[in-house]
Amino acid sequence: MDGSHASLRETRNSLPENTRMQIIYLLNRLLGATIDLRAHAKQAHWNVRGPNFIALHKLFDEVAGVIDGFSDDLAERVAALGGIALGTVQVATKLTELKPYPADITGEKLHIEALSASLAIFAKAMRDSIELSDNLGDVVTADLCTGMCREAEKQLWLVESHRLN
Repeated sequence: MDGSHASLRETRNSLPENTRMQIIYLLNRLLGATIDLRAHAKQAHWNVRGPNFIALHKLFDEVAGVIDGFSDDLAERVAALGGIALGTVQVATKLTELKPYPADITGEKLHIEALSASLAIFAKAMRDSIELSDNLGDVVTADLCTGMCREAEKQLWLVESHRLN
């Protein structure tokens, strides 16, 4: 699964077909990363243990909620461009750029570090997507990615704020 789809639905969207195909590929890769990142945040939410349990438990759930909203926006943009949103877990694992989240950790510090790393990779992918979309002439997708990047970096800040330096 490469993030693209062989054919596009007919649409009156003014972007050229080749541009739409490239953007759909990009968006589906981001959708896969988003689905994966939400699972990372839920894994941390369910398994964190320590003196700051309740604060981190709530924070990680809030991160998952924010990321979950990204999935819908990305999938709807794919559909608006005439594509098929590839949003199953099986496809997401093939499209994501995130490293696998450690399934065996419980400590606060370990979850903070692991989720921070995932958020940083995701935010960078969003930032890179802004430039790529803009270069392809799709300012709407660039704007969508800008908003998501801003929010992903905010979530990264919130999680990293729990690190002990």
